[in-house]
Amino acid sequence: MRKLIYIIFLSAFISTHQLSAQRISGSSTLKIDDNLQERIFSISQLEFFEDSSNLLTFHQIIQPRFQDNFKIRPSFNKNKFDINHTYWVKLSIDKTPESSKKWLMEFYDQTMDLVEIYAPQDNGNYKKIVLGDAVPFGIRNFRHKNFEIIIENASEGISNYYVKIRSSQKADIRIAIRSLNRFIFYALNEYFVYGIFYGMIAIIGLYNLLVYAAVREIKYLYYSFYLVSVGIYAMCVDGIAFQYLWPNYPEWNQIANGVFNYSIVLWAIMFSIKFLNTKYRTPKLHYSLLAILGIKSLLFLIGLFFDQKLFEIKYYDIIPFFFIFTASIYIWYQGYKVARFFVFAYGVLFVGVVIKVLVNAAIIPHMTMVYYSLHIAFLLEMLLLTFALGDRIRILKDNRDRALKRTIKQIEVNYALKEKVNRELELKVQERTQELEQKNSLLEEYNHQLMEKDEEIKRINSLLDKDNWRLKSSIKASFQARLTNQLLSYDEFQRIFPDQSACLRHLEEFKWGNGFICRNCKYTKSSKGPKLFTRRCSRCGHIDSVTAGTIFHGVKFPLEKAFYIAYDIIANTEKQTLEQLSELLDIRKNTVWNFRKKTKQNIEALQLESPHWYDILMMEEEKEKSK
Repeated sequence: MRKLIYIIFLSAFISTHQLSAQRISGSSTLKIDDNLQERIFSISQLEFFEDSSNLLTFHQIIQPRFQDNFKIRPSFNKNKFDINHTYWVKLSIDKTPESSKKWLMEFYDQTMDLVEIYAPQDNGNYKKIVLGDAVPFGIRNFRHKNFEIIIENASEGISNYYVKIRSSQKADIRIAIRSLNRFIFYALNEYFVYGIFYGMIAIIGLYNLLVYAAVREIKYLYYSFYLVSVGIYAMCVDGIAFQYLWPNYPEWNQIANGVFNYSIVLWAIMFSIKFLNTKYRTPKLHYSLLAILGIKSLLFLIGLFFDQKLFEIKYYDIIPFFFIFTASIYIWYQGYKVARFFVFAYGVLFVGVVIKVLVNAAIIPHMTMVYYSLHIAFLLEMLLLTFALGDRIRILKDNRDRALKRTIKQIEVNYALKEKVNRELELKVQERTQELEQKNSLLEEYNHQLMEKDEEIKRINSLLDKDNWRLKSSIKASFQARLTNQLLSYDEFQRIFPDQSACLRHLEEFKWGNGFICRNCKYTKSSKGPKLFTRRCSRCGHIDSVTAGTIFHGVKFPLEKAFYIAYDIIANTEKQTLEQLSELLDIRKNTVWNFRKKTKQNIEALQLESPHWYDILMMEEEKEKSK
């Protein structure tokens, strides 16, 4: 902060002296006087001629008949400068040979592309001195960011200096006549202030780069890029970049301002989006910022490849910073405390940008403090944004500490509750243990009684088994007699073959009960097939089912009904008509007729390959007896 106060004080000091010098100078003729350290002439105080044809030469403009064209135009300012015209400036100096000081002429605006100074010599000729940011820096007599030449003061009389100026940007034509001592004092102090300014940018940028390396939050990297862009842009505006960064590449000066102006907007928007989290806190302003960045990028590309006039500071350059400022105020208003220093930072920068635009448009008169307003705004903004980043960390730390305290308090409460529950559980366990011991003794008593009852039940079950066997034998005998006499009804037949599985089990027993024989290769070993009631030949892999090779293979209706139709034919009952069987079995009459026909045609083959239905029932009875 002390450095900032010193910068403001020094800028005010320089501004005061420059303003006093401007008030002293009332015309473009200057008499060298040791009592005055410097005099500064603005374009409105100088005699000049605007050459719209760009064809006039120095030999033409120094002709006596042309001198009346040089006039002072008090209303002319930087905003009226036409980049398509050539300007010829005439400055008359009344020399004082007895002066004890050396004097020089200085041009402040470092963005002028070409400055040709025609200095008068003692022999009556003129010496041409070429300066400007379109020529290499090394050709200058003074290795200084501004343009300076020594004024010859060896003889008396008035000497006319002619200056030819061409610029692709609006030039602020301002000529200072000052002593060499004054120049050295002014230059050293100015470079000292620049050193502080750029040093702070470098330190803050390096600090944020190290923070990014530690925490890996992209916003710190964006902020570092933003600071680098601010630093280089300020160096371009001051002429420092041409002196130290690319002295042998003057063509860079034509686009450097636009490139780093765009870079400032790019990284300012990216940093603001991440810092304020605009995507979730204010989606409308978030997409507005992205749209502004897109438009700025388009203007940048047009300026880079087609029209470099767009690189000058315009009124619309305020818009990105206005939206960032608005978004920060809105988010702060919504309760996001982290944004408070951010609001102050971009508020200062917004004011600085507005002042710079007004100065560039010549709406505000030139003053040193006003000229360096953007530098001061950048400096204050960097400090406040650094405070904002630190404040964000502090707020997050406070939130974390409060959350940790709440967690610790909750853990203590949970521990106390756990202890209370454990004590209650111990009491409950003791009570339940006593109850369980009592109930266990009762259970042992009941178990003893159950064992006695079980013995009694086993004895009764053995008697029941005997009675049940006798009953089953009686029932089988009754069914056998009924089957022999061909008197089984459909309901009685269903008790023997209630479903398809029962039919398939009987077929499996009769077909493979005495061993498997592959119908394909006659091999006798097999394994289970992929489905129930199938076998796979262990040699050829042929899969055989229980119905394959029988009249029941491929039957499209329930197998137990097919069994009954076959039984009705084999038992030679056939007392039921097709209509009766169709209604009884709930099968279409054509289906019953087709299966009966098929059965009759193959009955002899079936008698050879399959047991008689009577034998089927007899085998079932034998199985029951064996069990």
